Amino acid sequence: MALLRPLLTALALLTCRPGGSLGCALPGSHAQVSRDNLVLLGQMRRLSPFLCLRARKDFRFPREMLEGGQLREAQAAAAVLRELLQQTFNLLHTERSSAAWSPAPLHGLRSGLHRQLEALDACLVQAAGEGERAAGEGERAPGMHGPVLAIKRYFQDIRVYLEDEGYSDCAWEIVRLEIMRALSSSATLQDSLAIKDGDLGSP
Repeated sequence: MALLRPLLTALALLTCRPGGSLGCALPGSHAQVSRDNLVLLGQMRRLSPFLCLRARKDFRFPREMLEGGQLREAQAAAAVLRELLQQTFNLLHTERSSAAWSPAPLHGLRSGLHRQLEALDACLVQAAGEGERAAGEGERAPGMHGPVLAIKRYFQDIRVYLEDEGYSDCAWEIVRLEIMRALSSSATLQDSLAIKDGDLGSP
């Protein structure tokens, strides 16, 4: 709980931080870890998706929100990215997911997501220190809360789907493909954060 408090403070302060940048930079390895995660998800395939056509479902991932430039504020984009990574980590860090997939790639994926979350959390806490000095009373970053709630609802729908399907092999395969699409879309969001934070050091 003591480790969680600085992060919660950071997220709270970021909601009132003006401007278009985080005030911190994600490590250069962040994008590489994202690519590695997608490779690991590919290695977790256990059966052909064509065998699971009847199990297909549209989870209505809010793709336009991540790829369409709707998150113009860097702090809002960071909050949404963190929610996406955390929800993915939580979904994959269960006994049922351990039973569904091979341990080696699953462990690697969990480790990669954890590394990304740690880096993003450190960045958010650092940014909060600057945001606390710059924020005005009652100000809020536009567009943060709605997108975060959309990500929460998206993953809740996935959990309900898995339960309704009895956590079948096909259900997990559909979810694996869905996670791949979600993390692929998040790459656009991560790129936008890298550009905005890179601008901070520009002359």
